[in-house]
Parts: sequence; structure tokens; C-alpha cells
Amino acid sequence: MTAHDQLAGAVPDGGLLDGPVAVLANPTAGRGRRRLLLPAVLERLGAAGRDVWLLAADTPDEARAACRDAVRDGAAALVTIGGDGTSHLAMQAVGGSRVAFGPVPAGTGNDFAVEAGYPDDPLAAADVIAAALAAGRTHTLDLARLTGADGEQHWYGTVLAAGFDAIVNERANRMNWPRGPRRYDLAILVELARLRPRRYTLRLDGEEEHRFDAVLVAVGNCASYGGGMRICPMADPADGKLDVVVAGAVSRSTLVRIKPQVYRGTHVTHPQVRTYRAHTVELHAEEIVGYADGERLARLPVTVTAVPGALRLLR
Repeated sequence: MTAHDQLAGAVPDGGLLDGPVAVLANPTAGRGRRRLLLPAVLERLGAAGRDVWLLAADTPDEARAACRDAVRDGAAALVTIGGDGTSHLAMQAVGGSRVAFGPVPAGTGNDFAVEAGYPDDPLAAADVIAAALAAGRTHTLDLARLTGADGEQHWYGTVLAAGFDAIVNERANRMNWPRGPRRYDLAILVELARLRPRRYTLRLDGEEEHRFDAVLVAVGNCASYGGGMRICPMADPADGKLDVVVAGAVSRSTLVRIKPQVYRGTHVTHPQVRTYRAHTVELHAEEIVGYADGERLARLPVTVTAVPGALRLLR
């Protein structure tokens, strides 16, 4: 069974199936924290009475394939040690399946794990996951399913960025210098200088259509992205809905002033910010590539659907 085959829909909540636990650890997560965490996490999972498989992967493509193969080979659960990007890779294998999932937050951005109810301390989260394994306990949570114009589908857990934030990511990914976070900071400065509203078409649940100029559009399954920015502050990953936040044709100075408010979620009170809620969101704009869970997914137009109970969490 491939990750694409598993994009069929949700599964009911229930007890954990018998079988081993596969572990995917990102070696670069949290600037190397994985190397210190891995032995302790493996010890906790082993104490839960399950066989533990440590997956070998050095690249995102290898990690995606390793997760898919583990599911095919009978893993009952998949645990990640890393950030949102690592969780995203695992979701492509377990989304819409009966395989349980547990994220140990050890990355630069851990929005999904925190929004899903795990402690932000990685070892405390590992204890929660191990206890759920020992008890055979899972809880379901929604995922967002994104379909591109070519029909390719992706699961995501946090927020689809489809405006200025996505453009910054595209810029940063094309840059070879500087290294580390400074590359992203420089990309922000470059794209702020080039800031202009884009023309969007937004269709909600196949009926309600909106056309507008905007500099930022976000489609959230969860409230936050980017390491705690509550861009969709009212989003609930258990309500079967997606939250859409639109910042209209604001100026550079206004965008800069609004940004600190995003961490508190109070930006939605700004008169040029609009919010919507729907089960299915169709979004179109020229020259925009959408990012979710920090990963590059697809060029717009895209269709995003909330899939209730698509993920079985070890919690």
C-alpha cells in the first residue's frame, strides 16, 4: 500500500493494533537534539512492550519511503523524533490508515505536536506516547488533504501557507547563501521590498466564491505554524473544518506591524484581515506555490479538504 493509496478517508477511533513500532528520527532536528534524545526515546518505547524498528533514512525521500515500507511491512505505529517536517513525512504513510502516530517534538518548529496536545518537552511527549502504546490507546484527529491541479494528493497537519509566507519560503529555498536562519531573514527582506497583492479566487464548499487581492492567505487545520505563530487562531483539528485567514492588500508597513500580533492570534481583529470556515477550500492564484508543515507541496490552484479522524494519535 502506498501513501497515495491511503488518502482514501478517515478511520474510526479504537484500540491500537498488535505489531511493532517504527521510529523515524530526523538527524538534523533541533540542531542535532535528535542524537541526544534517540536512546532515551527508544528505551521508553521498548518499555511499553512493543518491538521497536529504527528506520534508516538520510534524506526526505528516503524517510518518506521508509515510513511507507514500515506500514506495508506491518508496523502498528509510527513515532517521529523531529519537527513539523518530519511529522509531515510520516503523515503521508499513516494518514487515513489504522496505523497509529506519535510525534516527539524535537525540531525548530513543533506546531503540530503541540496543537495535537503533546507536551513541548520531547521526553515528556515520549512518555505520553509510551503510555498510550502500553495501554493500546489512540485518539483520532483531523488532517487536511491537499489535491493539486495534477491530481497529486498530500496530507498536512498544520497550516497551508499560500501568500507572502509561501513566497518567502520559495525565495529562501533558492538561495545558497547565507546558511541557517539568516537565509530566511534575508528572504523576508527581499520579498518585503517586492511585496504586491496577488489576485485570488477562493471557493468554499463548492458554492460560496470570493475574489480579492491579498498579500497572505492561510488555510489551517491547526491554529499555528512557523514555530508558534497563531495564524488561524480559531482552527480546531477536531471539528471537521478548515479555517481560512486572508490579509488583504496591505502595505509593507502594515504587514510588518501585524506580524507580532500573529503570535497572539490577535491579527484577525485588523480591519483588512478576513476569516472563513469550510469543509472544502478551493484556492487559485497565479505564481504561488503552497507550503504546509514547512514543506513545499503544490502550485496553486489547489483543493484542500478537512478529513475528520484521519490520524490515530498515541495519546
